[in-house]
Amino acid sequence: MDDNKIIELFFERSEQAIAEIGNKYGRLCSSVSYNILHNREDAEECVNDAYFTVWNKIPPERPNSLAAFVCMIVRNISFNKFKYNKAQKRGYAVCLDELEECVSGADDPAEHFENKQLAGYIDEFLDGLDDKSHAVFVRRYWFGEDFSKIGRIIGASDGAVKVRLTRLRKKLRDFLVTKGVTL
Repeated sequence: MDDNKIIELFFERSEQAIAEIGNKYGRLCSSVSYNILHNREDAEECVNDAYFTVWNKIPPERPNSLAAFVCMIVRNISFNKFKYNKAQKRGYAVCLDELEECVSGADDPAEHFENKQLAGYIDEFLDGLDDKSHAVFVRRYWFGEDFSKIGRIIGASDGAVKVRLTRLRKKLRDFLVTKGVTL
């Protein structure tokens, strides 16, 4: 079903809207949540909580991109669950630790992503990357995918992905310094 039709179902307060989001974006939402939490039950709970949150936000909101809207909600709920669980350093925590040298001035690098100015700089940085580098960066730091999965997608070894990400983090750090961001 088309995203606009799904949004209209939300505005009509039809419960079919939830089913349609699950059919269209359920696997993506589950993947985003699982990559953060590394726990199927917690990920399923977060996805269900996200559907409820979407139900409460539409209306009045009318997102331009339903997929991005739903994924952002799933990601935020999953990250809150991750912090609540105080998970050991694995999975998504490792991704955040990798970025800490670029965006952290405090103990929690995830808080910096909530800062709109920094987010704008990161968007600007991403817009300047070639398609493959952009995909690698987003897959690692947005979706929390591991090196081997990214490598399979782009046709590169784990080592090549790690090297590319190291270089991208250095480029991001240098870019942010030119923008006046204190690291």
